[in-house]
Order: sequence, then C-alpha cells, then structure tokens
Amino acid sequence: MSTSRATAEPTGTEPVELAIGGMTCAACANRVEKRLNKLDGVSATVNFATEKARVSFEGTPTPVDDLVAQVEKAGYTATVPRTEAETAETAVDPNDPVRALWNRAVVSLVLSVPVIAMAMVPALQFTYWQWASLTLAAPVVVWGALPFHVAAWKNLRLGTATMDTLVSLGVSAAFLWSLYALFLGTAGTPGMTHAFELTIARTDGAGNIYLEVAAGVTSFILLGKYFEARSKRRAGDALRALLELGAKEVTVLRGEGPSPREVLVPVDRLAVGDRFLVRPGERIATDGTVEEGTSAVDMSMLTGESVPEEVSPGSSVVGATVNAGGRLVVRATRVGSDTQLAQMARLVEEAQSGKAEVQRLADRVSGVFVPIAILIALGTLGAWLLAGQSATAAFTAAVAVLIIACPCALGLATPMALMVGTGRGAQLGILIKGPEVLENTRRVDTVVLDKTGTVTTGRMALTGVTVADGEDEREVLRLAGALENASEHPVARAVASGAADRVGTLPAPEGFANVEGLGVRGTVDGRAVLVGRVTLLEEHGTSLPEQLATALRDAESEGRTAVAVGWEGRARGVLVVADTVKPTSAEAVRRFRELDLTPILLTGDNEAVARSVAAEVGIDEVIAEVLPKDKVDVVRRLQAEGRTVAMVGDGVNDAAALAQADLGLSMGTGTDVAIEASDLTLVRGDLRTAADAVRLSRRTLGTIRGNLFWAFAYNAAALPLAAAGLLNPMLAGAAMAFSSVFVVSNSQRLRRFRPLATDGADRTP
Repeated sequence: MSTSRATAEPTGTEPVELAIGGMTCAACANRVEKRLNKLDGVSATVNFATEKARVSFEGTPTPVDDLVAQVEKAGYTATVPRTEAETAETAVDPNDPVRALWNRAVVSLVLSVPVIAMAMVPALQFTYWQWASLTLAAPVVVWGALPFHVAAWKNLRLGTATMDTLVSLGVSAAFLWSLYALFLGTAGTPGMTHAFELTIARTDGAGNIYLEVAAGVTSFILLGKYFEARSKRRAGDALRALLELGAKEVTVLRGEGPSPREVLVPVDRLAVGDRFLVRPGERIATDGTVEEGTSAVDMSMLTGESVPEEVSPGSSVVGATVNAGGRLVVRATRVGSDTQLAQMARLVEEAQSGKAEVQRLADRVSGVFVPIAILIALGTLGAWLLAGQSATAAFTAAVAVLIIACPCALGLATPMALMVGTGRGAQLGILIKGPEVLENTRRVDTVVLDKTGTVTTGRMALTGVTVADGEDEREVLRLAGALENASEHPVARAVASGAADRVGTLPAPEGFANVEGLGVRGTVDGRAVLVGRVTLLEEHGTSLPEQLATALRDAESEGRTAVAVGWEGRARGVLVVADTVKPTSAEAVRRFRELDLTPILLTGDNEAVARSVAAEVGIDEVIAEVLPKDKVDVVRRLQAEGRTVAMVGDGVNDAAALAQADLGLSMGTGTDVAIEASDLTLVRGDLRTAADAVRLSRRTLGTIRGNLFWAFAYNAAALPLAAAGLLNPMLAGAAMAFSSVFVVSNSQRLRRFRPLATDGADRTP
C-alpha cells in the first residue's frame, strides 16, 4: 500500500492527527504508538477503533513528514486526514474497504461451505471428494486469506507479530499439512473418508487433511472482520452526521442600503463581518447575530431540544441550525473551525481518540499477547508429541491455540464503547471531553450547583404583583410597563416584558426621565407616573400604605427586587422582580438524588435568596455569599472532607472551580472559559442534561468494563481448551470472530441510550 506523504507542518504546539492505515489489531496500534513516542518531545496515542493517531508536542513540534516516516518504519501507513470538503467530494468511494472486505468474505464463504459440509457429512464424501475440497479451498487460502499473509510477511520482515501472524500461521499450517497428506501421504487415496471431529483423532497425521479448517477459519474471520468494520463505521456515524450538518452555500449581501446585491458563494468563503441571508427552511451558514427579521430557529441538532427558539434583531444564532420561520439577515461572528458546530465535532473526536487507563492496560496486554500465544502453540505441539500422542493431535491443538489467541476483542473493548457513547452524547447535546471523565463519573458522590444561569435562568423576570385596595392590577401593570419600556435597565426590561405578556400592547410614554439611582418618571395617558424605589415616591409626597409596605418588605427579605408604582399622589402597587428558577431544575435535583449524588447550592448571592431558590428546587445544603475566587476553596474543602465532587456552572467565575472539581460540567449556554475548564459540556441549558450526562458516562463505563471482562474471560477460558485438544481449529476461528463481533455489538447498545427527559430531547435519527 502506498503512503500519501503529508507536507503540512504542525503549527505552534497544537496536536496533530494522523490517519493510520494497515492496522488489524490492538497490537498494531500499540506498536505504532511506541514508535511515535520514541521521537523527542512527542506524546502520541493511537486508537485502533478510529484508526487515528493523536500526537502532542512538548517544545518544538516534530515535522509531519518525520511522524509519517516513523509510522512507516513500524510497517504501516500514515496520512493527514481529509478535510470535510474532501470527504464530501468523495462521499461515494468506489474502493470502499468495507465493501471490498464483504466481497472477499462472501466469495470465501461460498467456496468454504461445500468443503466444510463434505468434511462433516460422510454421506457427501464421493470418490475423490478430497481433491474437490482442495480445488475449492485453495482460492480461499491463497486469495481470501491474502491480507493476513501479506501482513504476516511484513511483520516477519520487521521482526514483529500481530493477529495476522496468528491467523496466517494457523491457516497456512492447516493447508500445507493437507497438501502433504494428499500428495505424499495416504489422504489422496480414493477410499479416504474424513469426519468432522470435536475430539482429536489418534491416527497417523499423514492420512488427515485440514482443508475445512484452512477454509473455514479464513471465512469466519473475514466475516467477523466485516461485521467489526461495519460496526466501527456505524459507531462514527454520529460524528460524521455532525460534520455534514453545515450549509454548503450561502447568500451573501454585498453593499449597504435598502437593496443590497445578493451573491451565492461557498460557505468556506464566508468571512467574519459578512452579512448573509437565511430564507425559511434554510440552514444558517455560520454563527452570527441577527440584524433583520424575526423567526423561529430549530436548534435540535445542537441542543436536542425539539421546540424552536424565537430570534429577533440582536439574537445570537448558531451555524447549521434551521430557520423554521421568517426571513433573516445575519452578520457572521465566527466562521470555519471557530464555529460552535466545529468545536462540538472537535470535542467529540478528541474524546474518541483518547484512552482511559483501563484501555492502556489492555493495550499493554495485547502488545505481548501475540508472541506469548506463538510460544504457547509451540509448547502445545511439543507437549503433545512428548506425551506420545499422534502428530495429528499435536498439530490440531497447536493450530487451535494460534487461532483462538487473537487479542482483537481486547483491543476493541474500550474504543468501540467510547466511540458509540460519545457519539450518542453528541446527539443529545452532551459533549464528553475524554475517556478519563468516565472513571470520574463513577466515583462522584456530591454535585455542587452554581445558582445563576445554572439552577436559575440568569435573567430577571416579573414574579409578583401586589396592588393597593381598589386598584386594577392590569391598569397598574399597563402604566408601569409603558414607562419602564423606555428604559434599558435590567429591572425595567423585566417589568416591561412581564407587563406586555399580561396586558398586551403598551402605550408610549411622554416626558420620560431617568432619576439616577431611584427609578423613572413620565406621563402615560395623561397621568404622571412614578416607578422605582420607595424614596422616589416619598420625594413626590407619596407614601406606601401598610399592605404595599408589607409586600415590599417580604420581597426584600427573600432577596428579591421590589419597585413601587404610583401616580396622582397615591401609591398604586408593588412589583417584584427576580431571577427565576428554570422549570426543569427541581426535576434535575431529584434525578441527582436518584443517582446517589448529594446536591449543594453554591452562590455569591445573599443567604435569603439562596435559601429561597434551594427550597424551591429541593436542595438542603446551601453555601451562600461566596466570592468567585472562594468557590475553588469550597470545592477543595468538600474534597478534603472525603467527597468526590462534580461542579456544574456556566460563568467565568465558575471556571476555576470547574477545573478544581473531580468532574466539571459546564452549561453550553455559558461562557467559553467555563466550557474550556470543564470535563463535560451540556449544550442545552437544561440542568436535567447534567443527570443524563452522568447516566450516559456511567453506562459507557459499564459497557467498557463488560467488554473487557468478556474479552479477558474468552481468552482465559479458550486457550486452555485449545491447548488440551478440546477445541477444533475451525470452531476456534468462529469463536475468535464471534468475540470481536460481540464486543462491537455490545458497544452498539449505547446507541439506544434514552435521556430521562420526555420533552422531545431525544433526537435519535
């Protein structure tokens, strides 16, 4: 196989990714990894399932050509992976390796079935049937098993051994022995019969042929490799689907004024600052800010949330989401690899290429397993012969050991589960940064929740209205909302928005004035209206009656903001504004408890506000009035108490605590700093997703452990059986293929993971 030399140089100290070709088992990946790590300043991890190497540098980056050369010295190929555009151009690959593997497996199986049948059923053994078997088996052994032979020869030249070595040795030994028995022994005589045996024959080996073993093992392993390759491709479907979501062309608006010129350009030519048009039904080309139009945007690909989000001028939109409503004009703020979609895909791929500690152990075992298996096979052969058993018995047992010992299942156990789990997480808006995160989720027993933007919406909203005796609540809201609608203050915006929601269109005020630090005044429908602190009303000769004064004191005792409303010399009402609890937060806290996690509310707000929010969502333990820099100390104190802490936050002030925690979970609606500091990113702003993230991580870890258990158990149980002569080589080949298929199939069950939310968050294709 020829290698496409990469000419690109690594820039800065950014990691480099290489696509590795020619790997057939975990021992191959281990060998490539060792070769790369021999280079000064290079730290590499090679993932057998994704067939990629991720190379990081300490100090001066190593040129890509040197990395490729090092991989070639190990007997494999390396290329820089194709870009998204190149992948799209070659979506239909006429030389699809999975399809080629299927063709090879099918042809081999069709030829092998008659060979196996004649060996198993004496009634089918016509005169000279053994020569017919040779005719059918030869193409399977020579052409069908050719990839194993080529790889084994390459390994021999390099002084190494892999799974291909075991398969090639076993198949070749069975076939060559059969040729010897047919041409030089007694197996070619017309009356020769041969019955498929589970136990070992005790006769002279010169009368026995093993063509069914050579052909059957080849076919079963090829078929297993096909199912394995197909499952590996399916495991990466989520990531590929993510990369293919983006728009391919975009209508850019050139020139200013009421009638700008519309130009259709490829999306990769879009620059920051460009204004582009998004018609109903089109995908938004890149991240940006809406400048014109209102619409509903389907964000399901990003958040898993099925309900469209309303956008208007000033709203931020994300590339690859779908404009489900009106015409929008958007100004690009991020393009290319800086977009949120590209960052999501990068996070998922980095997680899939990483290795958990348990996988590193499996890789070390796989790296020494092949040569040990060959030694065991030779030892088995010698032990049977020294025990006075027939050459047939010794040979059969040795071949069975070679075939059964393949460590493929061990190498696939972790990366396959990780690929499927992280891909499924991406579909649900859960981004897992790396495999080590999975171990942390298992140990966590305490979850610390930031309040603002995590448990609460982080936005002020009108939460209460109290009016004086004899006043009309709608009228109080209408006049107060009209006046506040002219102000940009967050409290004023909350009052205006809440009033508009309850009473409809608000009238325009006249003579509006902002009274610094106290509130606003103006004329609405001929009435001189005051909205603000009690001091503002008192300065105009208006005092609050006891009913309104009590409502104001109650609100302030709970840490909420209260404003008074009055006109014509009388106080008419008190409006309460507060940061509201997200509707799903209480359910999320309940789910944390079901996962044996103790929730703690951590906030810089005053004790009264914190206690009120905690009581509303069901949290018992509250740590309030904590400065941002002190949040880290709180996490450390909890860890010193013996707790394993998960931290959920969304702001810059949470970043240090997220990094300090044993498991950091950032809300994707938060800041880039918080997201960078976390281990898990929750694209949706729904706290329930944090519980689903822990569930998915634990489920993925459980799948990995199950895979490793069965892979180890398989080899531990099968090797002694094969060495004892209790396992026919053909059955050994089928069992070996089945073990790999079992591991990838078991991992595929993660695709069926369902979030606990029932609001349409599950967007399984």
